[in-house]
Amino acid sequence: MGIVVNNLPRIREECEVLHISDRQLREIMKRLHQALLDGLGKDTHAKSIVKCWLTYIQDLPNGKERGKFLALDLGGTNFRVLIINLGANHFDMQSKIYAIPNHIMTGSGVDLFDHIAECLANFMKEHNVYEERLALGFTFSFPLKQIGLTKGILERWTKGFSCSGVVGEDVVQGLKDAIARRGDVQIDICAILNDTTGTLMSCAWKNHNCKIGLIVGTGSNACYVEKTENCELFDGEPGKENLLINTEWGAFGDDGALDFVRTEFDNEVDVSSINPGKQVQEKMISGMYMGELVRLALVKFTRMGLLFGGQGSDLLFQRGSFYTKYVSEIESDKQGDFTSCMEVLEELGLSHATEADMAAVRHVCECVSRRAAHLVSAGIATLLNKMDEPKVTVGIDGSVYRFHPHFHTLMCEKISQLVRPGLQFDLMLSEDGSGRGAALVAAVACRQSQQGV
Repeated sequence: MGIVVNNLPRIREECEVLHISDRQLREIMKRLHQALLDGLGKDTHAKSIVKCWLTYIQDLPNGKERGKFLALDLGGTNFRVLIINLGANHFDMQSKIYAIPNHIMTGSGVDLFDHIAECLANFMKEHNVYEERLALGFTFSFPLKQIGLTKGILERWTKGFSCSGVVGEDVVQGLKDAIARRGDVQIDICAILNDTTGTLMSCAWKNHNCKIGLIVGTGSNACYVEKTENCELFDGEPGKENLLINTEWGAFGDDGALDFVRTEFDNEVDVSSINPGKQVQEKMISGMYMGELVRLALVKFTRMGLLFGGQGSDLLFQRGSFYTKYVSEIESDKQGDFTSCMEVLEELGLSHATEADMAAVRHVCECVSRRAAHLVSAGIATLLNKMDEPKVTVGIDGSVYRFHPHFHTLMCEKISQLVRPGLQFDLMLSEDGSGRGAALVAAVACRQSQQGV
């Protein structure tokens, strides 16, 4: 046993490649800041890696929104329809999840939007608003180039979708046409947005300081409130000083800007992914990849004879077998207790693991998740420094932030170290962000048209 215990210092040494120093984080911040400027600039936008798409949302909720609103939240293999009733002192929300069958995900765009429109009509019947004319906010969590508040061109499908006839087209028009083909319901699509924007809007309704929206889940992205004068591509309504920007920062590093901190594990994850060379920062942060990064490190250390007595298992050597939820479970154990770790390793066919092995596995998990939290923190600190406002709340959604036991604390500590002195911030977990946010965007749009602003 003595020899096995001595492997931990060696594994710690090997894991040093996963540590990003504050000096390196500040260099990352400098590069991200430049990438944001490039995305916002007229002459640099086309070549920019971080696109900084304009959302055309210029007003946040102020608490005076009233009425019934629909929301549609499409971001994966199922979608949610919501009805939200906003009153002076209450907020009532009901929703239903609808599946998207595989043949529709890979069929035609017409079939997809017809399926969504049918579910919308059924939902309105169920909630006795079938005869009413309602405003709808549409959360669409795929890469989208917005040309207006109600116009968004699909850049490319992700998440297993490949519906024909939609890429390069306005998805709002696709949904409008499907509703018109039915002819039985009256729905006004007031806005299209992505899940990051929805998160910001949802949190801003409760907290007026909320000016950054962040997703750390399957993917990673952020949006923030920018001064209109800095948005060189904006040709919308003058007179408003702010505009919400969807950074699409998951692509940061696609040009090599993060190569100086990437590891062999990152390269392996990238090469084996469905989109090699794309979404480089996201692959170092998000839930879709975190477990696999841990697995690759464990495989390496096993092959070096540092773990499990050099004896792996079929599952350990199988790509994708180490789920990101395992990372959260293993790190939830109290120091010195390996109950969850033992269960995970047994599931993976590694019941011969010693306590020293478990301590090493936990250390690898901590290194990968801490690095992810620090990269996200560097991004948020960059936005806070750029905005230069005295107090900003960051609205956050996503499974990694929600379920990882230490992510919140790691972020608070690191942002405090990286943000300019005197700037205050706090992190707020979004409750049901993108759906509620979509309805709130519709509500804000209606509030403005009623007030004539």
